[in-house]
Amino acid sequence: MKIKLLSKMRNLILQFLLTLLPLSIFSQEMKSYDERMQWFKDAKLGVFIHWGYYGVNGISESWSMYHQRITWEDYMKQGEQFTAEKYDPKEWAQLFKSMGADYVVMTSKHHDGLALWDSKYSKLDAKDHAKAGRDLYTPYVEAVRVAGMKVGVYYSLCDWSHPDYSPITFPRDEKTLRKLYPQGKTEKYWTEWQRFQYFNFNQMRELFDNYTPDLVWFDGDWEHKSHEWPSRAIKDSLLTWNPNVVVNSRLNQYGDYNTPEQDPPILTPDRPWELCMTMNTSWGYFPTDTDYKSSKYLVETLVESISKGGNLLINIGPKPNGEIAEEQRTRLEDIGRWVQKHDEAVHGTVAGLEYGHYFGPTTLSEDRKTIYLYNFQKPSEFVTLKGVKNKVKKIRVVGSDQELEYKVNDSAPWNEIPGIVQIFTPENIADEYVTVIAVEIEGEVELYRGIGHAIELN
Repeated sequence: MKIKLLSKMRNLILQFLLTLLPLSIFSQEMKSYDERMQWFKDAKLGVFIHWGYYGVNGISESWSMYHQRITWEDYMKQGEQFTAEKYDPKEWAQLFKSMGADYVVMTSKHHDGLALWDSKYSKLDAKDHAKAGRDLYTPYVEAVRVAGMKVGVYYSLCDWSHPDYSPITFPRDEKTLRKLYPQGKTEKYWTEWQRFQYFNFNQMRELFDNYTPDLVWFDGDWEHKSHEWPSRAIKDSLLTWNPNVVVNSRLNQYGDYNTPEQDPPILTPDRPWELCMTMNTSWGYFPTDTDYKSSKYLVETLVESISKGGNLLINIGPKPNGEIAEEQRTRLEDIGRWVQKHDEAVHGTVAGLEYGHYFGPTTLSEDRKTIYLYNFQKPSEFVTLKGVKNKVKKIRVVGSDQELEYKVNDSAPWNEIPGIVQIFTPENIADEYVTVIAVEIEGEVELYRGIGHAIELN
């Protein structure tokens, strides 16, 4: 009877603590949604890093274990060769900064449960359970901040190694797991899910205490309903710990922005968004996966993303020793050269014109007085811009001083339908990946969006 009463009291105390956790949010100076999101909307380009044991055997991160292509024991044995001996986070950060990235997101813990930081709440971390034998996350955070970029923390809500987590699709040795996830004496009176909730909150709080991330990139929310995590309490807690933090959409319905994966959306989303995409078909280091997208394809995807008001979060999977594979490094450098040449048409822009005004992606300068036209194909003869009421001041090639000739066809001063701007594009203006043309206009852009009509006066 005494044990049952004690157990009930412990349950009530835990529920009370989890409920109170976010309440101090009201004592913080809160930023509005628009204020919190501004840097993210301005960023345009970020780097995603998936780094963990899975690169040792070159297998799928966490999912290879989930689908029982490898046992939990053999998966974890990869840690014996996860050395990070050539890990140079300062060099990483310099590379990312030089390519024009404004933020970086690295896995702190994937679904497999391996923490890359020295966690007080788990011995399944890079310091205690890997050949590396040290905290790998703190140097990353410090290097990214010194380089002047925002710090993103990827954190998996699900932990397929935690002894109290469910559902689990593969066999595990519970005795081994209990040793990896030590628990307090009183926790034995809690339910399994209460113990996991408590652990999850503690690890998240630990990451905020250590790093105060600018962005949290959650994953795995699909395994449980919102009230089970509980997602709202998590979001409120994050804002308590850092009122400026931005959170991705994978926290059930409590995220700040959308995260489509691999393919850009066809229609422009109605709120901030970010496309996360691999260079080949794998997130982690997978040496047998040689199906790499070309640098041109990646630049085109960046352009397509920013033309619809989004960001591109391009992924790399470093080797277990900490090196970035040459195929990935080359593509980052190629993207960087293009961004550096065309920076005015990347940073400081907003979503472009609706389809029909120009047959290709467009963006606008923040003052809406310059229209950027992106040409994926090599220029040939001319391109056209339609439905712009403003008078054209100048048309030039971005990244050079070359001005382009143009003429306005079928325009009449008494007709509200503007003429078609025909821009002549000689072949010598071609960029290796994407050619960008800047159309400078008088005043903020005004568009004609009608269906046309007969011209009554000639």
